[in-house]
Formats: sequence, structure tokens, C-alpha cells
Amino acid sequence: MQAERLMVLYGDDSVEVRYAGGSRLLLSPCGCEYLYEAAPPAAAHTLQPAATTRQRVAFALSAYREQLLRALDFRNKFASRPYLPSHVIPPERKKILFSDILEVRWPDPTTADLTRFIDNDSVKISSVDGYAHLYLSELQQEFTVEFLCKVSQSSAASLRSSQKNSDYQTGDQYGKSSKKSVAEMSLKQMRTENKKNKHSCAEGKCREPTIPEDQKDRDGVPLFYTNCSSEYTWVTQRWSVSSYPEEWKYPLFLALMCCNLHTVKNVMKTCEKNNHTSIGADVLIDPETCEKVSCLPTALPLSCRAPHLHRWTSCDFFQNRGTEKYSCPQLIQIVWCQGVLYRFIHDRTNITEIYPGDDSFFKSEGAFLGNYFIHYAIQKGTKKREEKMYSVNSLPPDVPGNPYSISSVVTEATKILQYCYKAKLSLTHNYYLCCWKMVPETDGREMLPVLLYEKVIPSIGRLIVYSDHKVHTAFWDGMTLNMVWDFSSSCSKIQVNEDVGWCKLTTPDGVQQLIKISHPGIYERYIRTAIEWCRSLNERKEIPEYTAHSVTEENWSADVELEKIQRFNFLLDNSNVLERSSAAKNNPPGITVRKTEKGSEPEEISEGGVLEALEKTSKVIQDIESLLAASGK
Repeated sequence: MQAERLMVLYGDDSVEVRYAGGSRLLLSPCGCEYLYEAAPPAAAHTLQPAATTRQRVAFALSAYREQLLRALDFRNKFASRPYLPSHVIPPERKKILFSDILEVRWPDPTTADLTRFIDNDSVKISSVDGYAHLYLSELQQEFTVEFLCKVSQSSAASLRSSQKNSDYQTGDQYGKSSKKSVAEMSLKQMRTENKKNKHSCAEGKCREPTIPEDQKDRDGVPLFYTNCSSEYTWVTQRWSVSSYPEEWKYPLFLALMCCNLHTVKNVMKTCEKNNHTSIGADVLIDPETCEKVSCLPTALPLSCRAPHLHRWTSCDFFQNRGTEKYSCPQLIQIVWCQGVLYRFIHDRTNITEIYPGDDSFFKSEGAFLGNYFIHYAIQKGTKKREEKMYSVNSLPPDVPGNPYSISSVVTEATKILQYCYKAKLSLTHNYYLCCWKMVPETDGREMLPVLLYEKVIPSIGRLIVYSDHKVHTAFWDGMTLNMVWDFSSSCSKIQVNEDVGWCKLTTPDGVQQLIKISHPGIYERYIRTAIEWCRSLNERKEIPEYTAHSVTEENWSADVELEKIQRFNFLLDNSNVLERSSAAKNNPPGITVRKTEKGSEPEEISEGGVLEALEKTSKVIQDIESLLAASGK
């Protein structure tokens, strides 16, 4: 099997893997379909297309199964919902359980001894039932979660599972479920249970199977299990402390509390004061306000409901670095290259994180984004936290013997970050479309941004605001500027936008430039004008709030469109437009027929009357112009 040279997770959860031999693998956002492009032979012509294979992942060929499994593991490690096809996952990684695992309960900090979760400065929080674990790194900037998840089912089964999961969230908000706790049962226990009640299985609602007990399926699992059991597998995910799903909020809170208790305890030991139990009340915030039960993520269905949104024209950023011309701009979330992991968080606060693989990491955010990186590390001997700041403009030289080059990894992260901003500041919104997040009734239109505001400023230009906080400004001299502005918070002074440190400027001849807002240079007039407009809109609060239901329920409804057509036909039938057009055909060109106010007798309008009306209109326009000129003086 070829070794991976580059692995990329895009903003829509699609995956691209490039191998050392020149071949590559593309995975759809939902994970259910893949495209493998073989490396062209050395003697092949440059125009000869590469041999490609496109298939469903569930029916993948054995030649690609190992590569697909590694690509799926990479996707599932950083995506919010995993894709777990049973036929691709090896049998040793699957477990047979006889009930559904929908949620887990975490320890109560008021009764549990949190210090027992600490082992060599690392923290592990396990759920009460043991079906989920959270591991917090020593630097407390990234955590890993492991949880049991049912393998991907058909669309109908996934819908039933999601409905059951929503019932758990609404009906059992605090985790007081009436179901039994899930437990693994051996075949011997199953037989004993069947002898007691021939008409039930482990949960009491499954009939006794008639399949021979020694018969097994293709994975070696007895078919006796499959009638009333489910296949589960352990899923591993990595998340940043700066951005993570809501279901891991409470266990992360416990892990951070453990670290605080451990730190305070060491300090108190040094000062020879009280033990950690007397300090715990000071560290605890309010455990009652946190949810102690988490609904685990569910796997995506086996088949995709929107395969037409699968994108097989991958981003060519890693192939055309020098040209800066990219045919398919896409936001990038995760990049793995030569053992170094890059994470890009595109949110209200954009963050760039670099994990070189030596338990340290680099971070750039806020005002430092794209300009400065802070290097966090733990000294091996003293276990002290060490922080260093590096400027992108003056990176240190390479040190012989170091496993990686600081200059190389920071420069690479800056290039990827600038590419993401170019994709974000473009008016192509294709990176918003994700097949498994699409609502079937709207065909994905609810994920596209909507025009919220448009204003024409005389003698300056036009301002357009979209629902994704994107601002497009077109000036009368042909210059266009795209930037991102947060209209949710008002500010009283002109400031550099914290969301995006760059803006894209397009000249009249089509040349595009990515310019830092803090250093606009010769284009300061355009950038400051756009910021002034955005600031004035913030102060006046002229931007309406966007709600997704306005698109899904009204703008794209077939009933509404039919009502519009009926209204148009009604206005057309009850107006005089058709009568006037027929009268114009029947009358000579110099005469117009008009109905009088009293009745139906037509009145002839001569050419002299038309000239007289035009002269009066011209005189009124001249009077208005003279009045405006006088007021200007």
C-alpha cells in the first residue's frame, strides 16, 4: 500500500489524500462515495487522462479497502459526525451490543474524587458506564474523545435512530432514562435468556430466531446475534479547546477542573497548607448549571440523500502554489503533511493551530492572526510551560538536529491561511454546500448566503451585504472590494475587523490582490471607505437579522410561487393593458384612443396635444434644475 504524502479535510467535510506514488483519493463529504485516481505511467502523454475508479464506499474493491479505511479514520477524527460502513471496518474493531447507546452520564464533581483522573499530568475523564472517554493534553489546548458509536445504517434506520435520539433530548433532559443500561452479552447468556422466555430476546421484544446458532455471516459474527443486536465500534476524535461540539462541553469542564485542582494542590503542598478537598469549593464554578448527560454523535447513513452535491474537482492549491490561480476555491479545516498537523478554525474568531508532533503546538488568533505565532511547549525536565512568540516576517533559522523547521511550518500555515481567505472573500459560495447537511425540500439553498442589504452611494459606489457577513463594495472607478464584517456587534470607532485580517481588492483590469486591512498602502481610501459604511450600518442597525426559515418556508415554496403567478394573471385580466394594445393596432399611428372619466366613449388625442404635454414637462424639469442650482449656492 502506498504511503500518504498529504491528507486534507475541507470545510464541507470532504477529504483529499495524495500518495507518494502520485495517485490520489477523493472522499465525498458524507463519506459514502469515493473516487480513486491512479498515477499516470511515466511514458504517458501530458494530455492523457488518468485512470479513475468511482464507487460507493460500502461496496469498495478489496484493492482500495485499506486506503479507504485510513481515509475514513482521518475524516472521522476531525468531522462532527462519523461515517462507519460495516463492510469496510475490520471485524476486530466491531463490538456486538444488544441495545442502543444514545447518551452517556459523566461523573458528578461534587461526589467524585477528581484527582484520581490525573495520571502523569494528563487527564482522562470516563463516563459512568464506560462508553466514552475524554483525554486532555498536558498543554490543555487540545483534547481527544473516544466513544462507542453504532455503525452506519440505511436511511430509514438512521431516521428512526435520530428521532429516538431527539426523544432522549426532549423527554429525558437530565438523563433519567427509563431504558436499561447497555451491557454486552455473551452467546451463553443469550441462550439462558431464551430458555426463560422463548418469545423474547435481551430486551424482551425480539422473537426467538430460527437461524442455526453455528451459522455466521461474512464477518464471522453469528447470525443468531443479528436479529436483536447492533454493531458498534470505537470512534476517536480530536478537537481544539477553542472550538468543539456542545456534547463535549461538560467532560471538558471536568478535565479543566482536574487540572486546576492539581495545580492548586501542588502549590498548597509547597506552602504546607490545607489539602485539595478544602480547595475544591473554590475551584468549582457551579456544577448544577452544566449538563451531566451527553448525547453521543450518531453515524451518517450508508447512502447519501444528495449525491449530486458531491464534488470531484478537488482544490488545486497544493498543486498550483506558484500560479495563485485556483479553479475550485475551498475552505480548509485540517491538513496533515509530513507528520505536521495544521488546524484552521473559521468562526467568529479565526484561529490557526500547528501541531508539529513533539507535544508542542503553535497558535495564531485575534490581532496576531497571520502575523505572529505563539509556540507553547512543556519543558521535559522541569515540566514548566514555555511560551515563545514568532513573527512571520522574521522567523528564526533552522537548527541542525531539530525534527522540524519552525520557519517552514509557520510559512506553510500562513500560505494556507491566505488561500482560505481568498476562498472566503470570493463571491462563489460553493464551499457552503454539504450533502449531508442539506434539507431535501430546498435542495441545499438554505445553506447559501442571502442578500440582506444593498445601497447605492451617489458618486462613490454600491454596497452589498450578505447573510454570511460578507461585504461586497463596487466603486464607480471600477475597483471592487470584498471583506467580512461582523454586524452583530456595534462599534463607535473605525477598527480593524477581528474576523478577517485581509480583504480582496480587484482592479478594473481584473487583477486580484489580498491586502491586509492593517496595512492598506495605496488602497487605504477604498478600505477606509468600506469600513466607514460598515460602521455606519452598525450604528444605525439597518441590517436585518437573517433567519433560515425565511428561505426554506417562504422564498423557495412552490405554493408561494403559484400564488404569485395567480396574482399576476388576476392583475393582467383586470387591467387595461390588453385593451390598449389591441386599440393601438386598430388605430392609425398619429392618434391614440383614451377612455373618458364618465363613460365608455373614446376620446381622440391629436399630435398637438402630445407636443403640448411634452413642452409642459420640459418646463417643469427646467424649473426644478434652477431651484436646485439656487439652493446649492
